[in-house]
Amino acid sequence: MSTAFVNGITINYELEGEGPETVVLVNGLADDLETWEAQVPALLDAGLRVLRFDNRGIGASDKPAGPYTSRLLADDAKALVDHLGLTGIHLAGVSMGGMIAQEYALAYPDDLKSLTLACTYAAPGPFCSRMFALWADMAREMGVPTVMRDVGLWAFTVPFFEERPEEAAEFDTAMAEMTMTVEAYLSQLNVIQTHDTTERLAQLTAPTLVLAGEEDILIPVRLSRRLHEAVPGARWATVPGGHACLWETPEPFNTTLIDFVRAHSG
Repeated sequence: MSTAFVNGITINYELEGEGPETVVLVNGLADDLETWEAQVPALLDAGLRVLRFDNRGIGASDKPAGPYTSRLLADDAKALVDHLGLTGIHLAGVSMGGMIAQEYALAYPDDLKSLTLACTYAAPGPFCSRMFALWADMAREMGVPTVMRDVGLWAFTVPFFEERPEEAAEFDTAMAEMTMTVEAYLSQLNVIQTHDTTERLAQLTAPTLVLAGEEDILIPVRLSRRLHEAVPGARWATVPGGHACLWETPEPFNTTLIDFVRAHSG
């Protein structure tokens, strides 16, 4: 892995592959670049170059005082892309990463060949806002690992817990070992609490795929559907699984992403 000092912070990143088309992957809340371990091999096998990185506040990137916003993190991503000399990218974000990707696409449309927004929304609305306020309270009282264990119940489906208990236990262990500070968590949480592109989505010009897990209850599918309906010409797709479909059912997630990128390559 490598680091770059951009937009006033040091960002940890990984750039892999030699393909002519570059996919830039943007992580969700409290997720580092390892989020994409189930996607990177498939993307590389498809002949794509892949950039992933730790957002500010997580992993080996800097963790300056917050709160953060989706536009701030989009500017971080833009600075890294420019530092690496990348052009004509395919931008893909999941959950909070999808919010960051929206702001990137609105601010820097000429950079993009395609935009994939997975398991995300244009604005949280009252349901998600109540949930995120609870997460903030839990983090202050019980710490980030406890919050993230609770998030797992919202992120995976019932069959995952019934049929793959070993993987569920591995997730719990990973969450228990999280070292993210409460301050950094709350700084990132502010991103998903304050994000709102509702009135600007009609300005998006990049070919856009809005992708949802069929059983997503964390960011309800109806919110992703509203996002899709507001983006001109956007394509809609669902894959099996819930909010964590990129981990729970990576094959259909990867296939859908790769097919969309290929359709807008060259």
